[in-house]
Amino acid sequence: MAESNGLSRSVRGSVVLITGAASGMGRATAEVFAAEGARVAVTDRTLADARRVADSLQAAGLEAAAWELDVSQGDDVRAVVQSVAAHFGGLDMLVNNAGISCFCPIDDAHYDSVWERGVAVLLTAHQRMVRAALPFLRRSAAPRIVNIASTEALGATAEDSVYAAAKAGVTGLTRALAVELGKEGITVNCICPGPILTGMTDAIPDEHKQVFARRRTALRRYGSPEEVAHMTLSLCLPAASYITGAVIPVDGGLMARNA
Repeated sequence: MAESNGLSRSVRGSVVLITGAASGMGRATAEVFAAEGARVAVTDRTLADARRVADSLQAAGLEAAAWELDVSQGDDVRAVVQSVAAHFGGLDMLVNNAGISCFCPIDDAHYDSVWERGVAVLLTAHQRMVRAALPFLRRSAAPRIVNIASTEALGATAEDSVYAAAKAGVTGLTRALAVELGKEGITVNCICPGPILTGMTDAIPDEHKQVFARRRTALRRYGSPEEVAHMTLSLCLPAASYITGAVIPVDGGLMARNA
């Protein structure tokens, strides 16, 4: 039997920056990482919302701090990443989670503005966050980048072309950066959540969710934000050092079913 190489399965003491961390999958990710001993930078568009999450974690004896961040603003991205690294003394992991819904028919009069906003938040922000974080990740012993895309990148829904195109761009960006940064030991992976119980799906009636889940997913249900967060954690473990360029559906078997 081969001897273990001793790779750690703990993120204790590591610093993780999570965008869109005030709710849904972002909040669940912050809670999961903090519970595992990571030091968590909670960022979101509204400082009060980010602080509520950070305060909740601190009240539980966990280490977290909050920053206001609109990921579509390049200057803000650079300033916040630098502030996070200064506050915690470094940065080990970046989770690009922030997102918006942008359903819009292709022939809608507002399509161009929806496209510009959607691409800015869902794709351009990812590369800006990575570029701002790179100087700090390069100093980490186990640098990790996880981009949150969507199963919409793998199979689209009508009138969701902005979202689908941006999320497909995230998968391409992930692979390209994995190849580019691999020589430095920086892993870059992508998670594609399927139907998850988040703010974006709140407007869907429960009975419609149930019908969709039974018809389309192998597990016959929607997933929870925490289930996505645990996959994110797994990709950030020091022991996950040979996983890069992966695009992983967390979708209850949505993409596996063809009927």
